[in-house]
Formats: sequence, structure tokens, C-alpha cells
Amino acid sequence: MFRLANRILLALTIIAVLTAPPEPADADELLLFISAFAPGEEGAIHAFTLNEDSGRLKQIHRTTDVEHPFFLAASPNGEFLYSIHAPGQFGGDEDEQVAAFEIIGRTGELKLLNRQSSRGTAACYLDVDATGKAVVLANYSTGSVASFPVKDDGSLGEAASFVQHAGASVDPDRQTAPHAHCFVISPDNRFAFAADLGLDQILGYRLDAATAELTSARQPFVRTPPAAGPRHLTFHPDGGHLYVINELHNSVTMFDYETDSGILIELQTISTLPDDFDGASYCADLKITPDGKRLYGTNRGHDSIAAYEIDEDGRLTLIAIEPSLGAGPQNLAITPGGELLLCANMPGNNVVVFNIDAETGRIEPTGDPVPMPSPSCIILP
Repeated sequence: MFRLANRILLALTIIAVLTAPPEPADADELLLFISAFAPGEEGAIHAFTLNEDSGRLKQIHRTTDVEHPFFLAASPNGEFLYSIHAPGQFGGDEDEQVAAFEIIGRTGELKLLNRQSSRGTAACYLDVDATGKAVVLANYSTGSVASFPVKDDGSLGEAASFVQHAGASVDPDRQTAPHAHCFVISPDNRFAFAADLGLDQILGYRLDAATAELTSARQPFVRTPPAAGPRHLTFHPDGGHLYVINELHNSVTMFDYETDSGILIELQTISTLPDDFDGASYCADLKITPDGKRLYGTNRGHDSIAAYEIDEDGRLTLIAIEPSLGAGPQNLAITPGGELLLCANMPGNNVVVFNIDAETGRIEPTGDPVPMPSPSCIILP
């Protein structure tokens, strides 16, 4: 039934896009891309415009020569987009790929530049360094990370570095092997940190952006709480704190970040769920507002978004836990001005735009959820 519903939704989406004349995004609207995590013709990268005053999303293009585009990342200058590409089966026996696209103006069109092997399977995260010269990638199933040089035309060279993680942790179902789930470059552009769900570790690497080469950092790794299952990382805008959302533990852990050494020091872990919830739920993504005042994280199962105030020392205080208005909130994005939060409910087949209250930090939908098949990642170039 889920697959049939996706096909119906896909057909309606294609009809809507093909029957509407192509229009570039207006100057007062944001251009954004949302990936549809599916194989074959169902897999695609959808381009939308977002009106920041009304919160209205409008689809303007659909790129189809990409399968299972689980995660996206954009170059700092907004000219290039990078995507996971997994032909056939995601997380199968064959290594997957990372695809490089040129963003064609503000029409939402993408021109494929090239693809490179991800050197692993279930490739699930990408990040681009501040100079636009290096892309880093995490492979979940095979538990590895890799880095790629970016050429002048935005295309990717072969992997400059590849690191296979090793070990296990305490959960007998999810932590019998390494599972790198995220790879994020620090704001100072000197380090890259990988959250490994299978190891309960955040592993640190030095990054030479000019060559895209990785070497082990002075602190090779720091542990999260046992059975936490660290999934996604994000830095505070001031560059002094790192936050990880723990998929298995349903929590957020906050670290102080020493910029000179790249050392992380754990200071706090806080739940993402209500005290009275006793069902199954798994965290997915977290984002911080550009002013650094609030953090938002998703709960898949409870199907909600947890909102926190960020104190002056970086610690979190819960504001509220609000419904995501769809099943399985997978990914979040916040507009550059910090007024709107977007949520991709992947199995719920919709995207929701929320207003962020400037005074309280609470969120409220701007309108009805926008139907879209299997949205997995939202990126604003």
C-alpha cells in the first residue's frame, strides 16, 4: 500500500510539474531542493520556491537522473549541488556514488557534472567545506568515511581519503559494527567530525581543504552515552559548541568545542521525548537557528519536533515538543533569516513549513502539509 500510494503521489507530482510552465524563482523567494528517497523513476530531486512571508512552497522542477538521493549538500557559493546516488538498491552489495550537479540559475534545473564512488554502501551524509574545494561523505552500512576534491567546474575527483571505522558498542541489534551516519566540517574549516551510530563515538579528523585529505585529529574520538546511537551533528553558529542527536537514546548531547585543538568536552545530555511517552521512537535530525538561540530535533515514532532554548553557556532548556504533522520526520531546514522551519516527513510523504515564534521559539504550521513522495533531505543553496 505504501508503494502504491507513493506511485500515485509521484504521478500527480509529475503531472503538476509538466503541465506548469517553467518559471525561475522570484527575487523575493528562496530556491530550495528536496530529495525523494526512492529507486528508479520515483527517485528524484525536486526544486521548490519558498515565499518567506506566506510560507508557501511551489514546485518548479524535478531532476530524475538520480536514484535514492538520501542526502544533499550545496557549495558555499550556491552554484553546485551534491547528492547521494544509489542505483538499484540502497545499502546493497555494490558501492554507491556521490553525484555533482551544476545549479542552473534560479530555475531549479540541475546539470549532472559527474559521479564518483562513495567507497561504501548506504551512503547517508554529505558536507562541503567553506572554500567549496572538498566534499566529505559518510557510509552507514559499511561504517566508513571518505573525502573528495572539488574541481574548478564543481565536479568531483576520486576520493582523496578513505577511512574504515572499526569496533562495536552495546546494543545487540544496531551496534555490532561501525555505522557512520554523519560527517560535518567545523566552522573554522580545520576539522571534520563523524558521528558513528554503531560505535557510540564521534570521531575527529583534520581536514586539508586544499587537497581534501583527512588525517586523525589529536583527539581521535569522544564517546557518547552507551547505546545512544549518535546520528547527526551540528555546530553552534559561534563555533564553540557541537550538538549530536542520538537516534537510539532519543536525546541531544552537547559538547564544548576547543577550536585550537579540535577537542570535544561533553557537558549535557537532554531527552527529546515527553516523560510519559513509552512507545518506540528514533531521533533523526537537528538544526540551530542562525542567531544561535534555538535548537530543533526530530522524533520518528513520536512524530514530533522538540524545541530548545540555547543558554549562554550552550546548554539546552526544553521549550516544547510539537507534532511534525506527518509520519517519520526525517530532516529539517531553517531559512537564513530564522523565521521558518521546514520538516520532511519521509514515510508521511509530505513537507511542512512552520513559523518560528521570535519570542517563544515555538513552531506553528503556516498551512497544510505539502504532498511529496518520500522526502528525505531539504537544502537551501
